[in-house]
Amino acid sequence: MSEENKNLGDDLKKGAEEAFDSAKDAAKKASEKAGDFADDAKDAISDFAEDAKETANEFAKEAKETFNEVTGDNKKVLAGILAILLGGLGIHKFVLGYTKEGIIQLILGFACGIGTVIGIIEGIIYLTKSDNEFYQTYQAGKKPWF
Repeated sequence: MSEENKNLGDDLKKGAEEAFDSAKDAAKKASEKAGDFADDAKDAISDFAEDAKETANEFAKEAKETFNEVTGDNKKVLAGILAILLGGLGIHKFVLGYTKEGIIQLILGFACGIGTVIGIIEGIIYLTKSDNEFYQTYQAGKKPWF
């Protein structure tokens, strides 16, 4: 029986070694598959990030164009009405971003009343221009007077 036990022990040892080798091979294959999966995931994430960035840039461009169109119209009406109603205070100049000109008009409005006349004239000019013409002249072109 001892020979039989020895053979049984050898068989068990051989079986354990084969199982260990199989497990090692399986682990190696799993590691390779995981590496391939990770590479694929990195590529997919990179592609997704690139697409997302492209989409965000397109959205930002469209939003900026829309904002410029909308704010040009809104500033036109707001500046025109403020110029007619409160022209002597130069508030319409501040709305358009002309701080120096707004202060000058404020001083002219208090000193001799000419600021009010200038405001009324500018308000009429602002409101009679097309939205695009107003935007190009007073917001993009930065023309401070008339």
